[in-house]
Amino acid sequence: MASGFGKIVVGTYVEIKRSDGRIHQAMVTSLNEDNESVTVEWIENGDTKGKEIDLESIFALNPDVAPDEEIAPSPETPPPPTPTCVKVNKIAKVSTMIPTRARPQQPQQPEPAPPPPSQQPAQLNQAQTQQQLQNARRKSNCVKEVEKLQEKRERRRLQQQELREKRAQEVDTTIPNYEIMYMIRDFRASLDYRPLTTADLIEEHRICVCVRKRPLNKKELAMKDLDVITIPSKDVVMVHEPKQKVDLTRYLENQTFRFDYAFDDSTTNEMVYRFTARPLVETIFERGMATCFAYGQTGSGKTHTMGGDFSGKNQDCSKGIYALAARDVFLMLKKPNYKKLDLQVYATFFEIYSGKVFDLLNRKAKLRVLEDGKQQVQVVGLQEKEVKCTEDVLKLIEVGNSCRTSGQTSANAHSSRSHAVFQIILRRKGKMHGKFSLIDLAGNERGADTSSADRQTRLEGAEINKSLLALKECIRALGRNKPHTPFRASKLTQVLRDSFIGENSRTCMIATISPGMTSCENTLNTLRYANRVKELTVDPNQVMEGGRPNIHAVNQLDLLDEEWLSISPQRDDLKLLCEQNEEEVSPQLFTFHEAVSQLVEMEEQVLEDHRAVFQESIRWLEDEKVLLEMTEEVDYDVESYATQLEQILDQKIEILTELRDKVKSFRSALQEEEQASKQINPKRPRAL
Repeated sequence: MASGFGKIVVGTYVEIKRSDGRIHQAMVTSLNEDNESVTVEWIENGDTKGKEIDLESIFALNPDVAPDEEIAPSPETPPPPTPTCVKVNKIAKVSTMIPTRARPQQPQQPEPAPPPPSQQPAQLNQAQTQQQLQNARRKSNCVKEVEKLQEKRERRRLQQQELREKRAQEVDTTIPNYEIMYMIRDFRASLDYRPLTTADLIEEHRICVCVRKRPLNKKELAMKDLDVITIPSKDVVMVHEPKQKVDLTRYLENQTFRFDYAFDDSTTNEMVYRFTARPLVETIFERGMATCFAYGQTGSGKTHTMGGDFSGKNQDCSKGIYALAARDVFLMLKKPNYKKLDLQVYATFFEIYSGKVFDLLNRKAKLRVLEDGKQQVQVVGLQEKEVKCTEDVLKLIEVGNSCRTSGQTSANAHSSRSHAVFQIILRRKGKMHGKFSLIDLAGNERGADTSSADRQTRLEGAEINKSLLALKECIRALGRNKPHTPFRASKLTQVLRDSFIGENSRTCMIATISPGMTSCENTLNTLRYANRVKELTVDPNQVMEGGRPNIHAVNQLDLLDEEWLSISPQRDDLKLLCEQNEEEVSPQLFTFHEAVSQLVEMEEQVLEDHRAVFQESIRWLEDEKVLLEMTEEVDYDVESYATQLEQILDQKIEILTELRDKVKSFRSALQEEEQASKQINPKRPRAL
């Protein structure tokens, strides 16, 4: 070990001085040669604590461990002879042992008399002078080196103090996580930024997956939340996830994702639309199906992206993707090659809430989703409104948004609890020509509410969880031409079936993310979900170097086993969906989803039968009224009356008994759902 550390080694106990003036012992755990300091640790109130202390402070309190002064021989003075010790004149009061030359053994002589007092001061002055000269020569190279180190340390302290003062002027050190902020700032300084611009080419994708980062909102700014999302280039998103080591040292885990496009917090809705939904408009004019949906946690900007800018509680629908897509549809209609088709434009707006479909343009009427004889999915009763211009579309959007089911969450006081589906439909002579479905999904974190004590919250969470898994698998099946698409696994994918079936179908996913450190876990879940949809990877080293990432599609796909290749349409899509997502769906969660699906089906059947019984009861009342009127006649046929009344009662008993049995089964299904919810042990999504 360098002599500058003296007798200090790892494991040495030294005394240290605390900032409050206390002095106690601590153990040296490391020697830091770069800044001439040591790290010490001690136990206080059962906790291990530590700090870094410079050598100067250590030596001041612990002189016994300081470097020894070595006597460097002077080139002018010959090496001293081997000393022997004799006593000096006691009157001189000098305790130093004076060396003398070795002599032959002689008979002991009596001690000489002390010199006269007049000679004592001269001898003393001469001894002191010699001692001073010797001390001057004794300054060793080690001491000189320590002095140099002290000078360097002082200069470094001044520089660090200047740096701290400069940083204090640049940032508010009252920010709870300002150390993390400095780490992120330093990391960002190493990046080469190449954000997306209008000059970039719009690429053709059958499935386009992009990410949009929103700015910090007022709530996050008020709590001084940190922005942990960086978008260095047009297709890369980086998450700076704060981590903590065992010794409580904080550090960043920088996770990198790549998508087709990445939009930073300065991007406008018009810019997002340009690269996402706009390329899909032409698809519906070419007799195709297009789907664009916004996915993310509550409060991440989905409704802002799809519906338009908010000013308080008021929404400017003209700046959302719904309206921008409608604007371009009417512009395309005026082009010569499409004008001759004589197309008519219609719009629908409905929501899917807890496995049920409601028409937002018809006083929220409940709708039924059925398959016809041609296995085409029909939303029975859904009203299509003809629109002539963009203004007509805006009015429909305002009406639909005002009816949409919403509720309060920790992230948003007025958050959407349903999937909102706005469709622009082109018809030619009454027949479907093309359809564009624009979807604002419910917050993905609501899917975790499957174990809530409240049944309605559980059903909401189950439907959201199941529909998001089904949506992902349907898009993956579309992109890989899988033999079967599990669209029957949820109501959302069921009503969008025609968007996932057919060669001329295109899909765009906009994953919206919150930038705050408090939303880091939900943001990572959103990015992992989006990544699974398309599964592209990125080399983070090339991002750091400023080059374009090394792009390649992942070849390890979740290919179906041979038993699924010949799957029939009647196969249980829910089971298939859960087996394809074993890392996200535990066996208990699958059982719960089965119970919920059965519950929803039985609920629909009970309601349908109840309506039928109600209508039949009206007919019975009319028949009974006729019978009673017949009895008012003097000579009415008593036997006929009894026979007809018995027939009516038999019909009532038969139908009501059947309905009662279904209600009993429905109540049993309610109990099974509740028991299944208590057994849920969901698996966390794996890191991708």
